[in-house]
Amino acid sequence: MNRTLIAEIACISLFLGMSSLSIICYRFGRRRLQKEYAPSEVSGVIISAVFALLGLLIAFTFSGAYSRFDTRRQLIVQEANAIGTAYLRLDLLPVSAQAPLREKFRAYAVSRAALYEKLTDASAARSELARASALQKEIWAHAVAASTGPQYHSARILLLPALNEMIDIVTTRTVAIQTHPPLLIWAMLFTIALACGGLTGYRAAISGQPGYFYHILLAFITASVLYVTLDIEYPRYGLVRLDTVNQVLVELANALK
Repeated sequence: MNRTLIAEIACISLFLGMSSLSIICYRFGRRRLQKEYAPSEVSGVIISAVFALLGLLIAFTFSGAYSRFDTRRQLIVQEANAIGTAYLRLDLLPVSAQAPLREKFRAYAVSRAALYEKLTDASAARSELARASALQKEIWAHAVAASTGPQYHSARILLLPALNEMIDIVTTRTVAIQTHPPLLIWAMLFTIALACGGLTGYRAAISGQPGYFYHILLAFITASVLYVTLDIEYPRYGLVRLDTVNQVLVELANALK
């Protein structure tokens, strides 16, 4: 299922859940007041503590999501730079070896640029990664073979580390794409948010002020913030995207043609 749809369903469910719990707990609190006195101070302390915990979790989750988003953005630029640097250093190899290597570099740049568009399809993304891995091996083997002569010792020293960096950053970027908070963190956030909705309704019953509009507003704001956080966490699927940054790889692939 599309991650954007999952995020939308989860946040709509959170909004409805917080609103419903607020109303239910309000009615529960009013019935309790008819039987016994419920000190408002105790409810206020509990609500403050739970809301503080919710705010802390949202802050850390949002901060982590944006940090990972920024890291992925920087890695795309770094990969483009690494491919460009290695490509330029092909000039150090024998002329006869340059043409086939440049052709493989063009195919490799196209593959790396196409990966972003295929991230929504796990099978297609794996196939593209396998294609890039095969091209890496071919480029490395050809570069090593072309720089075996003693007159190309300096070229080997400059080219092979550049190729190594170009290859290594693929693993770094792949891990960065797959790194997300554990599902337990999201479950805890949603659970505490629901608890806040219920406690807010109960607190309103103690004070004698329903304030349904404010309860719904709280649910809407909380669900919206979590939706934005999820959108930043998965930038290929929603409104927040890395299309502009990935264009750097697309332009590099076009420049190598």
